[in-house]
Amino acid sequence: MATRDVYTHGHHDSVLRSHRWRTAENSAGYLLPHLSPGMSLLDVGCGPGTITLDLARRVTPGRVVGVDLSTDVIEQAARAARTEGLEGVELVVGDFHELDQGGFDVVHAHQVLQHLSDPVGSLRAMRRLARPGGIVAVRDSDYPAMLWAPAYEALERWREVYLAVTRHNRAHADAGRHLLRWAHEAGLVDARYGTSTWTYATGADRSWWGELWAERSTASAFAEQAVDYGIATQGDLADIAAAWREWAAEPHGVFVVVHGEAIAGA
Repeated sequence: MATRDVYTHGHHDSVLRSHRWRTAENSAGYLLPHLSPGMSLLDVGCGPGTITLDLARRVTPGRVVGVDLSTDVIEQAARAARTEGLEGVELVVGDFHELDQGGFDVVHAHQVLQHLSDPVGSLRAMRRLARPGGIVAVRDSDYPAMLWAPAYEALERWREVYLAVTRHNRAHADAGRHLLRWAHEAGLVDARYGTSTWTYATGADRSWWGELWAERSTASAFAEQAVDYGIATQGDLADIAAAWREWAAEPHGVFVVVHGEAIAGA
């Protein structure tokens, strides 16, 4: 994320719990067939590093670098790397737009472009960091396309608030549907597009997902921004949090997070 951008989610524990859940299988499955041992890989906006380290296992002994603006999450990623015996993974605090290294076989970003004001420019930066003939791979969610049951008016209000906050931040909450166009505009070649979902439909999954968003709706940077921007009151956010917990208790509750995925040549 370029330093001029505002990260809607922030790094509250309710956000990082979600990030730490992510793996190569559940968040980068579209990329896995393109990986092989010995490849070099850059993970942009790597967060606490769970995807990064998973990808590193698939390209070892290749070079793997993870970069993120947050010192705290890079420290978490470094601890995880040590715990898992992957000390060779380089974890860097910084803005990927400003990296002076390049030549990676793969440049990857998961749920990064949606938070940036200039996603096409960011894809051009990713292309610059890839070697000629390398690949750029991106996956982003699409909030307007998310769906759930049963219907809750307060969850519709959650989406309205979230979209309004991201618009204020000049971000792109519908990024998932635009990745193919952005890849073309960035000068990437042979771009291929697909979709995949995260689906929460078991009691355990509903409880986990609903509580994450209940907490985010009252305690995260998203909540603070919603109030600061005059988009929602604390009372509104409390009602939204209560709805998330009510939805999580529904025995037939379903929530589907829709993602777009694009992989292209540099």
